[in-house]
Amino acid sequence: MLIIRNPRATLGLMTIVLCLVSLSALGQRVIDPAQFESAIMAFEMQDEINMPAVGGIVLTGSSSIARWNQQAEQALAPLSVIPRGFGGSVMEHVLYNLDRVALKYKPRAILIYEGDNDTAFEIPQEKVIGQFNEIVARVHRELPETRVYILSVKPSLARATVWPQAKQLSAGLKLIAQSDPLLHYIDVATPFLKADGTLMGDIFVEDGLHLNSKGNQIWGAAIKAGLIKIEGQYQ
Repeated sequence: MLIIRNPRATLGLMTIVLCLVSLSALGQRVIDPAQFESAIMAFEMQDEINMPAVGGIVLTGSSSIARWNQQAEQALAPLSVIPRGFGGSVMEHVLYNLDRVALKYKPRAILIYEGDNDTAFEIPQEKVIGQFNEIVARVHRELPETRVYILSVKPSLARATVWPQAKQLSAGLKLIAQSDPLLHYIDVATPFLKADGTLMGDIFVEDGLHLNSKGNQIWGAAIKAGLIKIEGQYQ
């Protein structure tokens, strides 16, 4: 046992330990599952005015979906979609709000885009994958015939430093999708890369993270191609 009799030395050791603990958690954010309650309530208010028909395709996830909410119906026509993205979210938020943003509509398919913020916030990959597995389990339990589409994490200029981790997470999600005939993985990363493998530089707004009109056209085309070959037959 290490005994420190000098109070100053003890204080110094405690300070070092606290600094190490703080540094280890520096990149990770404490997630409040109810953070987007106002956004979810806004969706519910929309439903009171015009409830979407049963059997549509729910689109949910973080800002790349949320900022596309108003364009999705036109971009994915003739598919019937229900845009329910809420910006800034992570996989845990979709899990927490699954009943209210997806299951309540009894959709034939649910499309999810998460992992972008999870990676940037340094949420452990195994935790994100575990939450996705929970989402899938709940969908299978409550809507046994509903298909789930998971998008890869897209590359961006703003998050180039965590792109290797994002690719690892996408690979994990793809592996899960390959194990279940009701799960489908859509690659939205490759369409944003040039022939030499580098990222296009003219597809983002000023923040280097969110897509501009050109980026959204590429994004929409990739999503539609991934959906239409299966969902088109049910339209």
